[in-house]
Amino acid sequence: MELRHATAAEQAPIHALLARCALPTGDLAEARVDFVVAVEGDRLVGAVGLQQFGDTGLLRSLAVEESARGAGIGARLVRALEALARERGLRQLVLLTQTAEAFFAGRGYAPIDRQTVPARVQASAEFRSLCPASATCMTRTLEDAA
Repeated sequence: MELRHATAAEQAPIHALLARCALPTGDLAEARVDFVVAVEGDRLVGAVGLQQFGDTGLLRSLAVEESARGAGIGARLVRALEALARERGLRQLVLLTQTAEAFFAGRGYAPIDRQTVPARVQASAEFRSLCPASATCMTRTLEDAA
């Protein structure tokens, strides 16, 4: 399996994967989200997005094809996204989740009050309208991450 930056030609397959995983895609045409993808042969099996707001990144849309789950692809994608965020000088990652709190807690993310997130992140469509208020907000400081 190969992990790499998504190409422009992979945007439609990424959006289709996110839709199959019931993740929001409504703002992806306007929002600048950089995706890391997992590819097996010629098949896209996973993706995760990074939307940058100053020195804070919004981790969004972690998705793995149902047939490929349980093989550690999600964890590898998160590590690759964290490495990308560090390369870009980000100090913090924030995410919203309705279903994966335990997954992210196992990777060093901790729940935080949504109102403590930087204002620029709160102004994103993900925070304003795409994810419900009931979603758990989590963060990880990248300086502490290895």
